[in-house]
Amino acid sequence: MINNRALFLKNTAQTSDSPRLVEIEKAEGSYLYGPEGQAYLDLVSGFNVSNIGHRHPKVIAAIQAQLEKYLHVTVYGEFIQAPQVQFATQLLAQLPKNFESVYLTNSGAEAVEGSMKIAKRFTGRRQIIAAKKAYHGSTQGALSLIGNPAYQEAYAPLLPEIDFISFNSLTDLSHITDKTAAVVIEAIQGEAGVRVPSKEYMQALRQRCTEVGALLIFDEIQTGFGRTGKMFAFAHFDIVPDILMLAKGIGGGMPLGAFVAAKEVMDVIKDNPMLGHITTFGGHPVSCAAALASLQVILEEQLIEGVAAKAALFRKELQHPKIKEIRGLGLMMCLQLESFDQVYQVSKYCAEQGVMIDWYLHCETALRVAPPLTISEAEIRSACETIRTAIDKFC
Repeated sequence: MINNRALFLKNTAQTSDSPRLVEIEKAEGSYLYGPEGQAYLDLVSGFNVSNIGHRHPKVIAAIQAQLEKYLHVTVYGEFIQAPQVQFATQLLAQLPKNFESVYLTNSGAEAVEGSMKIAKRFTGRRQIIAAKKAYHGSTQGALSLIGNPAYQEAYAPLLPEIDFISFNSLTDLSHITDKTAAVVIEAIQGEAGVRVPSKEYMQALRQRCTEVGALLIFDEIQTGFGRTGKMFAFAHFDIVPDILMLAKGIGGGMPLGAFVAAKEVMDVIKDNPMLGHITTFGGHPVSCAAALASLQVILEEQLIEGVAAKAALFRKELQHPKIKEIRGLGLMMCLQLESFDQVYQVSKYCAEQGVMIDWYLHCETALRVAPPLTISEAEIRSACETIRTAIDKFC
């Protein structure tokens, strides 16, 4: 029998000294399954990827249909490919009218890179402002926007003229000036431990960017496609950004990202020089077919309409004196504990009992709860019972 664990440790690049080492053989709906039939109720959703659950039948059917036609044919933006065109059209139909053009990428990090480029090119400015404790990806440009020096120092020097403001601080908005090309902000700070900004702050941020001519770039890589109880989280704040960055839940489990803007903003990559942003596999036709099917599932099955009630059930079932705070919006929430040791022991126990949870890059004292939007009430109650038992044991 092949020892995949040993080969994993020997032959695949390791990203930490303590990987979870849970082997997955298949996944379906809200569950992951191990090679010996172990079932894990997935409260992480592949880090907000599997919004409609794992291997939704309509997504699988769309993938299979596209496999019969073609896979990769050329770099993105050259040939007319129906899956790209149809998905972009349906995506724009869900957005305000100022969004007119979709650039499809491989990932969220590439969406960040492209957004930074068009913001600088369109405004003719160089300064980009991000938020402290932000997370936008690990490529050089995206890493430059991470508001945590501990993750940057080993890879310095990064991009110049990046400045940081405190998330949800009205006072810091004065740092946005007529030298600022763009402000890149998460709709909800994810890896900081699910920090939800005030509506007042987001509206003041929008106004400040408009006043000084800076573009407002919203990172909805984690929050998009119904995760917060609206299709896109910016709708909670009654504002509209200039550029929208998407990934994770966009592809129904397939790798895909996008940045979306007005046509006049996006068109800056067409000339001087031409091909100002180019990608070989961005907008892969199979991923786009899956994305279109996933978006249709969200709409046709009215998954967003059930998010608020499911979130309320989680909050009700997770009342516990050792949980200091439950933060979040919709089915993007975290449970604040006292220490990383508690988080580690609770998550380890839960995994052993068949409930998969995790923690956050910039907030190791909180547990991540972000299940598929399709999770049932019975599954919520069962998962919460396991979490409460774990907290009783280790907190």
